[in-house]
Amino acid sequence: MSDIEFIHQQLLNAAMPLGEPLVSALTKLGPAPLPTPPDIPFSTRLCRAVTGQQLSVKAADTIWGRLQAGAGDIELVDYIQQSDFDTLRSHGLSAGKIKAMGSIAGHALRGELEAEELRQMPRAERDTKLVQLRGIGPWTADMMSIFYFNDPDVWPDGDLATRNTLRKLTSPRRKTILSARRFAPYRSYLAIQMWRAANATAM
Repeated sequence: MSDIEFIHQQLLNAAMPLGEPLVSALTKLGPAPLPTPPDIPFSTRLCRAVTGQQLSVKAADTIWGRLQAGAGDIELVDYIQQSDFDTLRSHGLSAGKIKAMGSIAGHALRGELEAEELRQMPRAERDTKLVQLRGIGPWTADMMSIFYFNDPDVWPDGDLATRNTLRKLTSPRRKTILSARRFAPYRSYLAIQMWRAANATAM
């Protein structure tokens, strides 16, 4: 049995007391690994997250493409620091997002957002550090832990898709954070499965 098959079996075992719909959904979905982390600086990934806040995927991708085209071969944080407000605004960024990215760039250029240093931190400590940055909240910190740092045990209860899907597959009266607790130390894998279930339902 591979590692991912073992983890999937642990998810199934944890799901059994929560009812057949969840077990059935996980069985149909099958094993799923955590996504491969992007090969980009952590500060760039944070800026990408800020770009997408409160936007559709299509709109966020368009703005991000303009920002990357503007930066060209320059490191993104250097480009942000060197550019004036009107230049960044012309890419489609709001004033709030420009300020947030400026803060991220400043911290990165001072060496305060080194990926390996953050990776070695306990997650609670890393989350505390990240949410102190302008424009970064608990949801974004959770996304970074799952998709950038591949932490296996994160339940993003602030994410509507994961929360609503788990509630639908268990009980609308049970707190999802309590249901998810059964899946430790593999709650990130549960979150991935809830996103997959939500996407399958939407098709």
